[in-house]
Formats: sequence, C-alpha cells, structure tokens
Amino acid sequence: MWKSFVTAGLVFAASQVSAQDVSLPSQVTWTAYGTGSAGYNQAVAIGAAMQEAANVNLRVLPGKNDIARTEPLRQGKVQFSANGVGGSFMAQEGVFQFGAKNWGPQPVRVLAANNGGTVGLSLAVAAEACEKVGKPKCEGFTYADLKGLRVSLVKGAPSLNVNNEAYLAYGGLTWDDVETVEFGGFGDSWKGMIDGSTDAAFASTNSGRAYEAASSPRGVYWPPIDPNNTEGLARMAAIAPFFSPMTATVGAAIDGTPGTPTAGYAYPVLMTYDVQDEELTYNMTKAMHVFFDAYKGKAPGINGWAMDKQDFQWVAPYHDGAIRYYKEVGQWTDADQAHNDNLIARQAALMKAWEELKAENPDNWEDAWATKRREALKAGGFAVVF
Repeated sequence: MWKSFVTAGLVFAASQVSAQDVSLPSQVTWTAYGTGSAGYNQAVAIGAAMQEAANVNLRVLPGKNDIARTEPLRQGKVQFSANGVGGSFMAQEGVFQFGAKNWGPQPVRVLAANNGGTVGLSLAVAAEACEKVGKPKCEGFTYADLKGLRVSLVKGAPSLNVNNEAYLAYGGLTWDDVETVEFGGFGDSWKGMIDGSTDAAFASTNSGRAYEAASSPRGVYWPPIDPNNTEGLARMAAIAPFFSPMTATVGAAIDGTPGTPTAGYAYPVLMTYDVQDEELTYNMTKAMHVFFDAYKGKAPGINGWAMDKQDFQWVAPYHDGAIRYYKEVGQWTDADQAHNDNLIARQAALMKAWEELKAENPDNWEDAWATKRREALKAGGFAVVF
C-alpha cells in the first residue's frame, strides 16, 4: 500500500491527507552537525517539508562534534539526532570519547539512515596543498602523499578522527606520519581548509563547507580510493569497518563530472535512545518516509533517505517504534529481526562489562576498559572492533 502511494507521487498538497495519519507534537527537536554541514542542511529541508505537510516545527540544534550532538539526547533535552557513525556506532561500542568514565556504551537506536550511494564521506585535501609535494593540479596525488602534510584533528569528534585515520591507513600512513592540527569543531576544521591552517579535513562530499572551500582560492581535491587495492582497503577496514568503496557523483568539485572513486557509509543516521517513547519514534519514522517526496531533492544527497536505500542490518540496532512501522509496510524481515536482536545483545554485554568495571574502579581506566571490552565481546561471540 505504502509503495503504491509513493509511486503515485507525494507532493505537498497530497501530503495533507497522509499528515492525518502522522501524529507528532507541534515541535520536534533534533541535534545535527553544525550549520553548513550536509546533516544540518538535510535536517532543515526535512523540517520545511514537515512544516508544510503536517504543521510540525522541526527544531534543529547544531553541535560541533559527536559528544555535542549526543549529550542533549542522553539528557532527554532533544528527542532525536541526525548523527554520524560516532554518535551511533562508536557510542554503542563505548570507544574513544565514549570510553570516558562519564560515558560508556550507550543503548542507541536507529530510526532511518541516509544511504544515498551518491555522496562520499572522505578526507579532502586542499588543492593548493598538492603543490607542496610536487603534484600541481593534484594530478596523481594519493593518500600516501599526505605524509608530512597537516591533517585536521577535531576535539570531541571520534568519528571524524577515526575516519581520517582510516584514510591515512589506506595510504599506508598513521598519525605519526602527518602534522596534526587541532580544531574545536567540524566547521572550524573547514575554516582551516580555507584560511590555510590545515591541508586536509573530513566531510561528506556534499557538505556546504566543502562547497565553500572548493570556491576558495585553495580549492578542494578528493584523492581516489581504488576498489581493487585490497591491501589498502584491508588497512582501512581494520580502523573503520563501516566504510565501503563507492563512486561519489554529488559534491564539491564533483558535480557535473563522471564522479570520484572514494568510500562512504550511512550519514546522517537518525537515531535516539532505547528509552524514547515508542509511539513518538514510530510516528517520526513514518513521517520520514510518508513525506519523503516532499523533501527529496531539497538538499544535496538528501535522496538517500528513500525506503529502498535503508539498510536494516547495519551496525547499530533499530528502535521498536521504527521496527513497528517497517513491519507495517512490509519491509522488515525475520533476518532483520535476528540481526537486530544480536546487536541489542551486544550492547547488553558491553554495558554489563562497563558496570562491572565501574565496581572494580581500576586506576588506569582507559587500559582496563580496553581489556574488559575486548574480553566481553569475545566471551559473547561478538566481533571485536576498535
């Protein structure tokens, strides 16, 4: 039924009919990356469609990093977050900043995700920096050529930093091979790309910040990822298993070209916590798909929210409210449920290990948690990452 309705074409006028079946409060609040980011731009476009179709005000609170976007959600100050792999997968795993004593493994839940397949998530290089290694116009520049150059490190943003580390690993490099430049947030790192204080920063290829940098005198270049480079991809996967090779056809310095071979993963990920009200989560998930045609094409890369782009066997589990909706429209399978149950069991094992360690109160928390976490995953038969 849902699919035939979408095929018929959902426009703002027609949305009024469907809006009667979507029950949301007059205001819903999300966190997202800072203004100018792809996540923020898409959230604003989704909010405009919801306002027009259902008179729902979507308030979007920008956050500089994963912690800034996830903390309001943990405190119950917002209902949802258009987060990244950091605030979802890494928060679930209790690693990096989420491994600090005041955090730990988080019971995150997914509603929907943007798996566009046209937008890359990549470590960009200022085109001007290519000249530093004798490759004007970036001809032949690869990630291995970042050796000795300045690479952004964003405080409180493990996903950004791990992603950078993964791209460095693809090029056979580590953080020790480059000069790190610290920034307070995602937007700041891209200001650095424009003002010349850094040579490389991470973003989705369709980020507004990337477009700004591409139009600046320094320019932007996305070094290629070769899908046949098995050794490089293995090094990348060892750092960030959620990446996969793809061709970006949307983005700064990419639009209008055949595309750029790079890598990507789901972003943004609309997520919440397990305790979020099931009815609210059900209706938010429903709104994302019922009103899809009302916001598609309204921001670069936004079409990846489509139902046929959803991955129900991702690295973080779905909320019961979301599952309820997907079952209603015939999209949720027994295999999806088994995968989801396994992920929830993984979270339970991690959280149990965390509470046990807190009771032990070791002197060296970081090392003790790394060991405890690894042992808990192995004991439960779960894959050990990070």
